[in-house]
Amino acid sequence: MVNVLKAKKRTSTKRSYLRSLREQGGIPAVVYGYQTDNTPISIDNTEFIKLMRDVGRNGVIQLDLEGKKINAILHEYQEDPIKSDVIHADFLSVDLSQEIEATVRIELTGEAVGVKNGGVAQQILHEVTVTAKPDDLPEVIAVDISGLDIADSISIGEIRGNYSITINHEDDETIATILTPTVEQESEDGEDVSAPEEAEENKDTEEE
Repeated sequence: MVNVLKAKKRTSTKRSYLRSLREQGGIPAVVYGYQTDNTPISIDNTEFIKLMRDVGRNGVIQLDLEGKKINAILHEYQEDPIKSDVIHADFLSVDLSQEIEATVRIELTGEAVGVKNGGVAQQILHEVTVTAKPDDLPEVIAVDISGLDIADSISIGEIRGNYSITINHEDDETIATILTPTVEQESEDGEDVSAPEEAEENKDTEEE
């Protein structure tokens, strides 16, 4: 199934025009890359959001630029810091037969043994750069941490063989680790136990 997003050429970059475009439900964008000059375009916000939900962040779409069909992926986008609306998008035109470099989000799955034993899972690496053909780019890279105990970690080298794509990171780069729980010493009534030096200091102050 071809995922099509209609686009129109933009003739203006003035702030007033862009504001008006957004108010009318459009998104200013640009497309560039394989056999495509840097071209300012506009797309419909509702259609864009729906398509991204369907194909994912790295999915290949077909831009219908006034009759010209362009295979592309969403390269970058900008959001309004207050409303979280998409206010600009960059599309990269691609050759489906050639590998490209892209960023893929890492998602931790499973409940680690160490977490069940009181540890805390800490994700060090949240995304990776990969090389693959456009149609082979995954939406996310799922990393199972269920086998990790306290003080264990998992690195790039341990997941590399699970994927046919090239992960452009060193094998020893840590993805996630299980931290040792921090235990605060408390007295029987729930109050913190003072250190000996502090207790002695308080006693001397009272005697004065």
